[in-house]
Amino acid sequence: MIRIFLASAIAVFLSIQSGHAQTSDNEQNVVWVQIEAQASLNAVNEALRRRSAELQDVNGFYQGGGWYGVALGPYSPADAEQVLRVLRAENRIPRDSYIASSSDYERQIWPVGQDLLNSAQAETPTVTSDTQTAEVTPEPTAEPEPTPVPEFVDETVREARISERTLSRDQRADLQVALKWAGHYPGKIDAAFGGGTRRSMAAWQSENGFDDTGVLTTFQREELLKQYNSVLDGLGVAVVVDAQAGIEMKIPAGVVAFEKYETPFAHYGETGDIPARILLISQEGNQDTLFGLYEIMQTLRIVPGTGPRERKKNSFILVGEGATMISHTEVTLKNGQIKGFTLVWPAGDEERRTRLLSEMQSSFARTDGVLDLAAGFNEEQSIDLISGLEIRKPTMSRSGFYVDQDGTVVTTSEVLGSCGQITIDEEYDAEVALLDEALGIAVLRPKQSLAPMNVAEFQQNAPRLKSDVAVAGFSYGGILGAPSLTYGEVADLRGLDGEESLQRLTLVALAGDAGGPVFDTSGAVLGMLLAEKKSGRQLPEGVSFAANAAAVQGILQQAGINANATSLLDQIPPAELTGRAAGMTVLVSCWE
Repeated sequence: MIRIFLASAIAVFLSIQSGHAQTSDNEQNVVWVQIEAQASLNAVNEALRRRSAELQDVNGFYQGGGWYGVALGPYSPADAEQVLRVLRAENRIPRDSYIASSSDYERQIWPVGQDLLNSAQAETPTVTSDTQTAEVTPEPTAEPEPTPVPEFVDETVREARISERTLSRDQRADLQVALKWAGHYPGKIDAAFGGGTRRSMAAWQSENGFDDTGVLTTFQREELLKQYNSVLDGLGVAVVVDAQAGIEMKIPAGVVAFEKYETPFAHYGETGDIPARILLISQEGNQDTLFGLYEIMQTLRIVPGTGPRERKKNSFILVGEGATMISHTEVTLKNGQIKGFTLVWPAGDEERRTRLLSEMQSSFARTDGVLDLAAGFNEEQSIDLISGLEIRKPTMSRSGFYVDQDGTVVTTSEVLGSCGQITIDEEYDAEVALLDEALGIAVLRPKQSLAPMNVAEFQQNAPRLKSDVAVAGFSYGGILGAPSLTYGEVADLRGLDGEESLQRLTLVALAGDAGGPVFDTSGAVLGMLLAEKKSGRQLPEGVSFAANAAAVQGILQQAGINANATSLLDQIPPAELTGRAAGMTVLVSCWE
């Protein structure tokens, strides 16, 4: 059989001496040009498909020990040398390709049905040429025969066990994780292929149309992991090496991209339909810096107020769980460098989020360097931003005040709205103990024991008309960090429609003051300032209303609280009143 290679280096073939046509018996032995070796049957099948589309005489062999070879041939030794030299020169085969003998292979796996290793009549092809001819006359052009697609050949159970032995402990554990995900493995992830793991393998094989041998072949292992990883399809998970941050980690590069540096964050923002964000955290520091970062992170909008959080000596984990997003932050202090990451992902996509988080955690690695302190510095500043991130803000903030030593708070019902979280002074979680919508009063109990500096003492004497009063409240929603006092006087002991539970005040209050205590000149509480009604008749400026002391005490009794009472009417200095108000008045916030 004559084979002619028509390629750019055809002249090399024309230089073959005529002596090659009269080879010795030794030269007529069948040999092969091995061009590729693979450690799995799946990989060699892919290689055979690729090579057979590019080259002639492609064969696949099992070499033993779990290895498979792709070889060209069969050739005589002289022709094999020529083929090897020409194809190397044309860069059509790897430089490390070599001539192999039939004894290097155990059996042929492709083309299916052929056995050139043991065929006694195997024809040894030769490459011939006329050294006196300067040009080669091409054969008549004919329609090329379609290249056969190699038929898939899977490993035998014996071969599968051999290839299984090459798996690392992590690879074995990964298979158990994937089997658990597929619903077949209920056991512990221990990387030991015992009876339970074998039964789960057989169940997965049966479910996916394979023989239930209980031993996964290389192809089946790859198919199982492909199924397991399919949840990450489309995210473009890839390793990013951020030299400035000194961090290497897998990120969903298909949905986020680098935006900017603002120490201590490298910002990677969303690029498509998935509202995702990743922060690489990098800065120099010590334990105080770490603890400070822990506190600051909790003020950010990307970290909702609810969710588990844990701070240790040299690390912290911070999870924020909101209605629309979930964020996960991990940070560690090591050798004077604070490094970590935050993943922000839309709520309701838990399987993909947890799988992505696992990839990020397992791939996270520290490299040299940290972000420069001046990275991202610009002249634009805002009290609503920290390093380019918005501070987490409540949907509404109003005032309230302590009514007992356990930290129970009275506030306006207006602040509750549709809160996912209620806080006292933006730090302590609280829950509604009692709500009176008609009067507009809510009673809150903190979820942890508090120790107020001052608690309300309700005045039992009715105030005199035109007497001075002061309302303590967070007029500007906590921006000033402390309550302010707004002064006015008692205009009437009833509401406009004669309501005996109300007092009308001549006082210019702001929305944030609602829920705050109304003091008389002795420092006793006359009642609670009510929120301005948003609908109905609009009143002149300076008209405010408060639920009187008796009404508030009645609500507290329903909640099982006996509030302090007083009948003293002594006047106290303004400074003392300011101090009493500051120790009693709190900021009540509603969060999504």
